[in-house]
Amino acid sequence: MFVSPSLKKNQSFINCIREKPIFLLVSLAIIFFSSCSDQKSPKKLRIGFSQCQSGDAWRKKMMDEMNRELSFHNNIQFIFKDAEANTQKQIQQINELVKQGIDLLIVSPNEAQPLTPVIENVYTSGIPVVLIDRGINSTKYTAFVGASNFEVGQNAGRYTISLLKGKGDILEVMGLSDATPFIDRHKGFVDVIANNPGIRLLKTIQDHAVNYESDLENTLVTNQNISLIFAQTDYIALTVYRICKKTSTDKKIKIIGVDGLPIDSLGMGMVASKMLAATVLYPTGGQEAIVTALKILDHQPYSKENTLATTIIDSSNVRIMQLQNDKVTEQQADIDKRQKKIEEQIIISKNQTNIILGISITLALALIFGGVLFYYLQENKKINKKLEQQKEEISGQRNQLVELMQKVKDANDARVNFFTNISHELRTPLTLIMAPLEDAMASPKLHFAVKNNLEFIRRNTMRLLRLINQLMDFRKMEEGKMKFSASENNITSFVNDITSAFTETAKKKHISFNVTSKVKDLQLWFDTTMLDKVLFNLLSNAFKFTADHGNINVTIDTTADGKTAIIKVADDGVGMSEEDAAHAFEMFYQGHSSTFKGTGLGLSLSKQLIGLHHGDITLTSEKGKGTCFEINLPIGKSHLQAQDILKEKPAPSNIYEDEKIYITDIEKVNLQHDSTTAVQKENSILIIEDNDDLRAFLKERLDSHYELHEAATGESGASLAFDIVPDLIISDIVLPGQNGLQLTEILKHDLRTSHIPVILLTAKGSIEEQIEGIKSQADAFIVKPFNVAYLEETIKTVLKNRAVLREHYTSELPAETRSNSSSKIDRKFINEFTAVVENNIANEHFSVDEIGRQIGISRVQLYRKVKALLGYNVNDYILTIRLQKAKYLLLNEELNIAEIAFKVGFASQAYFSTVFKSKFGVTPKAFKEGKTSHPK
Repeated sequence: MFVSPSLKKNQSFINCIREKPIFLLVSLAIIFFSSCSDQKSPKKLRIGFSQCQSGDAWRKKMMDEMNRELSFHNNIQFIFKDAEANTQKQIQQINELVKQGIDLLIVSPNEAQPLTPVIENVYTSGIPVVLIDRGINSTKYTAFVGASNFEVGQNAGRYTISLLKGKGDILEVMGLSDATPFIDRHKGFVDVIANNPGIRLLKTIQDHAVNYESDLENTLVTNQNISLIFAQTDYIALTVYRICKKTSTDKKIKIIGVDGLPIDSLGMGMVASKMLAATVLYPTGGQEAIVTALKILDHQPYSKENTLATTIIDSSNVRIMQLQNDKVTEQQADIDKRQKKIEEQIIISKNQTNIILGISITLALALIFGGVLFYYLQENKKINKKLEQQKEEISGQRNQLVELMQKVKDANDARVNFFTNISHELRTPLTLIMAPLEDAMASPKLHFAVKNNLEFIRRNTMRLLRLINQLMDFRKMEEGKMKFSASENNITSFVNDITSAFTETAKKKHISFNVTSKVKDLQLWFDTTMLDKVLFNLLSNAFKFTADHGNINVTIDTTADGKTAIIKVADDGVGMSEEDAAHAFEMFYQGHSSTFKGTGLGLSLSKQLIGLHHGDITLTSEKGKGTCFEINLPIGKSHLQAQDILKEKPAPSNIYEDEKIYITDIEKVNLQHDSTTAVQKENSILIIEDNDDLRAFLKERLDSHYELHEAATGESGASLAFDIVPDLIISDIVLPGQNGLQLTEILKHDLRTSHIPVILLTAKGSIEEQIEGIKSQADAFIVKPFNVAYLEETIKTVLKNRAVLREHYTSELPAETRSNSSSKIDRKFINEFTAVVENNIANEHFSVDEIGRQIGISRVQLYRKVKALLGYNVNDYILTIRLQKAKYLLLNEELNIAEIAFKVGFASQAYFSTVFKSKFGVTPKAFKEGKTSHPK
């Protein structure tokens, strides 16, 4: 049966509600908040307006018109800036508006020239620019809104000619000389009156000049023939009228202004009161500017040049104009009032809608909660029934767990007993090994080679004995059978006894070893057998990880309150990372840093032993700067139980056994060698192994047949391999830093060392480990413990196979040299090497250094790699190739001997003939003429 996708969705929704009723509540909440978010107002557009000045009535009217138009658009944020007739301030304000992220700029420039580049920058940055009233000296703007000031000047000129009937002397009072409106008004006025010779423009006075009023007054007094004054604004006209009134020329001189504002004290009011003969109506364009800006932002069609109409207002039409303006003002006031009412109604409507929505949601939630409550009551009954069943099941499982725990306890007890018994059993054979071993080593007739092997046995037997002792102590701690027996002792004398065992080791390693006690005769209660284990362990670690010529300091002190003794063991050795230091007291923790090899049992056991003393042991360490262990032990015996205190003071402890166990592990291997003359060794081997004893043992066994080099880390081993280019590398897999697998992969993929065979040693014999070793291109994989004879035979076989490959490379030199190799990198090297030689065969100055530069390896590495792969010295190889090439040319080219010598890189024919004959036993000439059989 077909089920529509919509039906499937509905069914899944119903199932979800049935299974989880709370889902419906969450869904309704999401819908509610979504609807609320949908009612958010759209993003507001930001319009910035930079006004040159706003103090005069004409510009206030412009602002009123803008605000009136903006009241119809709630999505506009209008930012107004007043430059107060200061050009530099207007430039700064425009830059501030751009930084505020405006979407459009409206600007009325104070001066054209200084503001032109600023407005151009805004326009070219992608922000639309609307110029209002005044222009700039550029076309880089989006739109212009305003009347034509040139036309304003023309209207004033025509009215002047009409009023004076074509005859009379006139003056002009001009505004700011660098502002485009006043410049254009002047040009329009002059353009008209210039065509009427009866009208003379006696003078143009700047109203911004310093003494412009006194200048005008003097002009009116000295020239009685002036009939009319053209004032470029109504404000200027008002000043002119006052001066005319002062000079008693107001009756005969007519004044024309510009703006035509509907104000009693200006414009229309001055015309109506006959203070002005006329004024030219100059519309502000505030409303038109906002309308144009909104069209631009809404991507609607608009005109770039929006010229507003102008007209003359005189006594004939001033009354009508005033009545029209009053009517418009009344209508606008009524519109503002209605708009305010509409906004109030919208707010009321929104509030009512929100209240209804809130009530609806509340009712819906109440119904949902009721349904959910009923549902959960039913479900609760089912759950209680299930819980009863589960309780019965858990009771049965609990009984099974009790039985299993008893079995686990029995098995663990058996394991512990076995572990303890086997540890005891191991100590007996180790003791039986140590005693005869030390007797044998004391024999003066012992051969040095045998003595070296016995030394390795002694050191590692001591290591096993120490590990077994620690395991047995740790097991006692775990079982709670470690008996704590405290006695009062001088801690300073006790520490001095322990540290004296390391004095000889410090001298051998040239380590500055200092013991300092800041308190005299400090008596502490402690278990001497436990504390000496702790101190021996800390000191042996310090000597193990401190390089020669380092520093180790032991300090004994007390806290300021005298309640706690402090013993510090500090060194300037390799140190630990922050992560390794945090885990240092964990059993057998293996760190990730290249200098931290792991903790084993020693530090974990030491922490527990100090814990039995009610003390604490901490460490601070910094990688590369050293480590400091601090032991804190309480002074006195108030913290001890009666059974913890020995009734009789024990005899002085014999630390000889612990000294042997710990000191042997940190002493350098001092092997004896045969003093006979060294044998010339054909092959070199690099041994990379972090265990000093194993590395020394391998060096002892292989030294008689091979030139040996050694490294303790993967990084130092790689560096040494690149430097000396050995014939074979033996490397452990587990190394500090780069492990053996990573090291092998690096060496096999590097041109300098790709030919070197690698034998990997590992303590892990799993097939996965061996597969990883083969994947890394290792030539052999030997599992520890290994038979040394097997290792020696493996070395011989690998080197023999390498020699067979080299013989194969050079058997048909040079052709086969470029066709066979054991790896792609080696084949690539041979191809590059032979190509460089053959390309430079005719160059008599060709050298080994040039080959190294072209291939990208050093001179030494080139010699060693060519010798290892081809069995040839580089110079011998070049000479052989040249002579082979000469043989070919002698048989196949019609060239004389001198030309052939030159082609194969010989500057002298005589030298070429000598070398050819010494190599093949015949002169080049005889070979070419076939007087003897051709040499092969």
